[in-house]
Amino acid sequence: MSSIRDIAARAGASVATVSRVINHSGYVAAATRARVERAIAELDYTPNAGARRMRSGASWMVGVVLPALDVPFFGIMAHVLERELFRRGYQALICCTDESADQEARYISMLLSQQVDGVLAASVLEDSRQYQRLVDAGVPIVGLDRGFPGLAAVSVAVDHHAGGRMMAEHLLALGHRRFAVIGAPRHSPPVQARVLGVEKRLAEAGLAARVALGDAHDFDACRVLAAQVMTKGLTAVIGTTDIAAIAAVHAAIGMGLSVPGDVSVIGFDDLPEARYVLPALTTVAQPLREIGVQAVAQLCGLIAGQAVPMEALPLRLVLRDTTGPVAEGPVAG
Repeated sequence: MSSIRDIAARAGASVATVSRVINHSGYVAAATRARVERAIAELDYTPNAGARRMRSGASWMVGVVLPALDVPFFGIMAHVLERELFRRGYQALICCTDESADQEARYISMLLSQQVDGVLAASVLEDSRQYQRLVDAGVPIVGLDRGFPGLAAVSVAVDHHAGGRMMAEHLLALGHRRFAVIGAPRHSPPVQARVLGVEKRLAEAGLAARVALGDAHDFDACRVLAAQVMTKGLTAVIGTTDIAAIAAVHAAIGMGLSVPGDVSVIGFDDLPEARYVLPALTTVAQPLREIGVQAVAQLCGLIAGQAVPMEALPLRLVLRDTTGPVAEGPVAG
């Protein structure tokens, strides 16, 4: 088994320098750090976790609490977080709550027992009081894609309310006046914020939308929701996510409607699937990967007791093929 001395000899560096690289402590010149990291990889060196914790008082483990992993948004997020944490020397303990507040509470207990150095979390519900247990234990936490109402905690998220307004504004500018909103899960704080943004913007125009929210955030469930709202006269469907919007496109085409000739559809997220569906999905893009990278940076700053500037996370309207000017006649229903 390789030792720190072996790494030092291979990299042409001192043992102290190798220790600083491994423990992410103190300054090391970029060229020297690169040689040490290359030697670590070549020698397949793995630090002893128990000894490392005894020396530093840190576990070098971070809990990542996500509501789902089979939803593309959170699957991509998990990959970004794990990679970024690994780059910084941390192991990610990824916990999928399956949209269950009870399961979330059990994971929080497990992370406390594991003495994690910090937690990155997308809370299942807007009521995030159970995360107070982490705060009381002195464990730094950072919110992903949503905040922790009532807690003095950092969160990294876009303005979901503004995103809802952007979706409504785009369709209003195209002349649409008959709207439906579909999405899931109904208890998701970001979904609720986007719906509120849509409703407030439509109210300013003297309009309202038929809103249908479900519990299961999957393609088939959202397609059923979309089919239920495709009533006569409807010309625009707003999906609270790209999955919901893509399901709406399929529902419309299955009913013999043209997209966007008869009905326009817009989504939110800009997942890879949005580019590949036919017709390609118009959507409001949020910087998913930047959210993950910035969240890790914020958490590492909290762990180290250092302030890390928060960078802006802008939303962007991506125009593709599923939205167009309102049709002259009503949609058949």
